[in-house]
Amino acid sequence: MASLSFFSCSVLQYKNYHNITRKIDIHKPIYPSKSTSDIVTAKATAVVQPFARRSANYAPTLWTFDHIQSLSSEYTGEYYKARANSLKDTVKKMLVSKVGDPLSSLELVDDLQRLGISYHFQEEIRNLLEMIYCSYYKPHDQWDNLGLNLKALGFRLLRQHGFQVPQEIFHNFKSKIQNLKPQELLENTIGMLNLYEASYHSLEEESLLDDARDFSATFLKENQDRFDENISSLVSHALEFPLHWRVPRIEAKWFIHAYEKRSDMNPILLELSKLDFDMVQAVHIEDLKHASRWWSNTRWDSKLSFSRDRVVVNFLWTIGFGYLPQYTLGRRTLAKVNSMITTIDDVYDVYGNLDELEQFTRVIERWDINAAEELPDYMKICFLGFHNTVNEIAYDTMADTGFFILPYLKKAWADLCNAYLVEARWYYGGYQPTLKEYLDNGWVSISGPVILMNATFLTSVGTTNEVFQCMEGLEKIVHYSSRILRLADDLGTSEDEMVKGDISKSIQCYMHESGATEEEARMHIKELILETWKKLNKERARANSQFSREFVEYATNVARTAQFIYSEGDGHGRPDIIQSHISALLFNPIQRTI
Repeated sequence: MASLSFFSCSVLQYKNYHNITRKIDIHKPIYPSKSTSDIVTAKATAVVQPFARRSANYAPTLWTFDHIQSLSSEYTGEYYKARANSLKDTVKKMLVSKVGDPLSSLELVDDLQRLGISYHFQEEIRNLLEMIYCSYYKPHDQWDNLGLNLKALGFRLLRQHGFQVPQEIFHNFKSKIQNLKPQELLENTIGMLNLYEASYHSLEEESLLDDARDFSATFLKENQDRFDENISSLVSHALEFPLHWRVPRIEAKWFIHAYEKRSDMNPILLELSKLDFDMVQAVHIEDLKHASRWWSNTRWDSKLSFSRDRVVVNFLWTIGFGYLPQYTLGRRTLAKVNSMITTIDDVYDVYGNLDELEQFTRVIERWDINAAEELPDYMKICFLGFHNTVNEIAYDTMADTGFFILPYLKKAWADLCNAYLVEARWYYGGYQPTLKEYLDNGWVSISGPVILMNATFLTSVGTTNEVFQCMEGLEKIVHYSSRILRLADDLGTSEDEMVKGDISKSIQCYMHESGATEEEARMHIKELILETWKKLNKERARANSQFSREFVEYATNVARTAQFIYSEGDGHGRPDIIQSHISALLFNPIQRTI
């Protein structure tokens, strides 16, 4: 991808503000779906039962306000900047020196990406990949001359960067591999590993890549005890989760440790990656402190004590979405958005009764501060804090970017709360939705559209027209990213949610309508995630502008972060599950831990 500045936008003229509001149809969802929550509302008419306030018994925060505000980093100032710039100049020369050696070039690009420092060299990387693509991958007559490792690594990196490389490049991979002797096959383990990783960049109906994934996974699993320590570590890491699905910042932290142990480790890359990690961490610390001050000012942690106090975890999500230092505005904005989502979700799922939730939803739809008078006190506190923060986000965005986004944000939040209300009606009415009904509502209720609506206007763009033209094509991207978010959440939280008395999740919906066991249902949900990734990959391949490429990458990171947060359980509700990752990413400089 070209060099990007995700959260910096040019200021537009005031006349453009009016173009935004004129384009909104308040009767349609911001990101419309063929099946909206309306199709199930009639089926979910509630039969209200005697009400008692529920409690999820959420654990208190692990990180106090004072602790967060006491954080600091030494990795700031001109000394570190000067050293980093010197190292970057050396790496740029390394990239130039690799021209003419495609495998060595691709391996260097791969290392830079996994070390988390490729963003410093986007132009050089793009030029290098363009030359490799034109010389070795675009001409079909060159394919048979490429070794498996070169073919697979190139396929993965080129597809990742938007180059159109067809799956047919692997048309004879089985016959070539089957002709290798066992020892030759072991010597080509890295090629098999790269083939496995490449297969996760597949699109729908690319059966050749499905075969490649199954074949390479079987080989890696069966021979893992025969690999040396470093390769075995890479293989275990890949089989646990493919690289394409991993959160870039978390992968960088892991890979820096792994890279340091390699015999071919380049000390320049290692020093730069460590230094850059700690310098970026210093930026994240200041962003987290900003989010913590906002959260403290809302006083929701004490006034809405039934809800989760998760400001650090909510901030962790934003690092997953976009960790680069220039994304400060986005992290600070979305830390607030994530915290409001968490709190309002608990209002609907835990504390409110159906009459109150109907009222609350109407007030949010009207966006009328006077209408809040009819709400119970706890909802007044929630609505006023929410109303003020969304208006503040809209003001800051207009001041920083020139976009008046309040009409869009109001509509996105109303859609979210209406989706929450559908689930509340299901719960109080004792209605069991089908899996399709659940997912048609669930991709909205999981909050992906609200998150990505905020991200839309924080993306670097040149003109208002470009935003609106691209928004017309964003629906599928938002849907697929949100669908993965929903399914990953269900896999991680289903058990805890059912214990606290929530509605059936996707796992239970599938079990109910198919008669499957829980293990079979979980396997089915994982298959749905894989299928949805293929659809998301297709939309990634279609991105053809700076705005759309940035947005697709952001939406992809939402899906990646969800799979990480919920990979070992409810990492959002129970942050102790991911506490070590939070400490490593936010509190501990990497140069003190290696």
